[in-house]
Amino acid sequence: MGCFDGKKGLILGVANDHSIAWAIAQEILNGGGQCGFSHLPDRPDDERQRNRRRVSMLTDSQPNAKFLVPMNVNSDDDIRSVMTKAKEEFGQIDFLLHSIAHASLEDLNNDTIRTSREGFKSAMEISAYSLIACCNAAQGVLADGAAVLTLTYFGGEKAVPGYNVMGICKAALDSCVKYLAYDLGPRGIRVNAVSAGPVKTLSGKGAGVDKMLPLYEQMAPLQRNVTHQEVARAGAFLLSSMSDGITGEILHVDGGYNIMGSPGRMVDKYKGP
Repeated sequence: MGCFDGKKGLILGVANDHSIAWAIAQEILNGGGQCGFSHLPDRPDDERQRNRRRVSMLTDSQPNAKFLVPMNVNSDDDIRSVMTKAKEEFGQIDFLLHSIAHASLEDLNNDTIRTSREGFKSAMEISAYSLIACCNAAQGVLADGAAVLTLTYFGGEKAVPGYNVMGICKAALDSCVKYLAYDLGPRGIRVNAVSAGPVKTLSGKGAGVDKMLPLYEQMAPLQRNVTHQEVARAGAFLLSSMSDGITGEILHVDGGYNIMGSPGRMVDKYKGP
């Protein structure tokens, strides 16, 4: 028996096969869980439906992937439509994974002080408020004792050069996790986050992950970077009944990088004679 046998839920925000959300979904599907998926809506002029196709290529071969629908988190109607679909398909859901974040490349590539007003509002709405909006809309479909998980990053706790406005969004997201954990706690619904070290994803590429990988490899106590699978196992744990007593937590899966107060073993390279 798998730890998700009989469990049903939503996976929001898979972009492609490199997405952390897809790695977590695979753990759930392999553990016997049933999942409904959302994808970024395609532009009306995109006849090839590229966003849908990238995700459907993954889900079509999974018998426990029950549906795939578009969702624009800027639209409350879109979010409600997804929750209605989940209710029709599953009745109630036991888990909800939120893997949604976005900031314009122009703002990401600028110093934080030069972030545009519109860019800030858009990034914050999509990357932080969307968790509140999704949890609010899901209240009628989330079973008592269900689990909610989002994905964050250390750049919301400490200043990470190059992460810029997204770091501010992740700080807000981290706070959303704690307040939502309080709001939903009386129903036994848990809300947590995984803070992954840098892994190669579509969104990570825009945030400069390639530059972070060598640094983490040198600084982290484990002296290596983490894998999609390691992050996925931690995420699946927080969405499973094995973590029933945990809520409002940010679980770091980064080889220990977050505990370091100095460059660690990197200093050996810069020691004088």
